[in-house]
Amino acid sequence: MLPYPSLFLAAFVAATLLPAQSEALLAYYLTDGALSVPLLLGVATAGNVLGSVVNWLCGRFLRRFQDRRWFPVSASQLARAEAQYHRYGRWSLLASWVPVIGDPLTVVAGVMREPLPSFLLIVTIAKAGRYLAVAGLTLAWL
Repeated sequence: MLPYPSLFLAAFVAATLLPAQSEALLAYYLTDGALSVPLLLGVATAGNVLGSVVNWLCGRFLRRFQDRRWFPVSASQLARAEAQYHRYGRWSLLASWVPVIGDPLTVVAGVMREPLPSFLLIVTIAKAGRYLAVAGLTLAWL
C-alpha cells in the first residue's frame, strides 16, 4: 500500500473507538528518507483529526436518544455534566491524543455539543503535538 494513504487510514482508525495505532507506522515511514517528513506529519494529523470528528459526530448523534429509557444517563446527570464540561471540558480535549482516554473524550465533546471550530482547533493542536513528538524522537534515533 502507498505510504501516505496507508498512514492516513491508520491515523483515522486510531482516532476512532476501534483499537489501532498509527505512531509505529509513522515512525517506520519517517525512516524512509525518500518520504517528506512535513507531509507525513500533515497526513497523520489530518487522518487522526478526521477520525476524532467522526467520534464527535457520534456523540452529537447519541444525544438524540437522551429521552429514551435505555439512554445511560439521566436528564439531570446530563445537564450537570454539560455544565461541568463547558466549565472545564473544552481544555480536556488537549488530552485527546492520550491512548485509551482521548478517543472517548472526543465522543463526550460531541454529546456536550462542543462547537466544531473550537473542537477542531484544540484537537488538531493535541494530535499534531503528539505526531511532532513521535517524529522528534524517531528522527533523533536515526
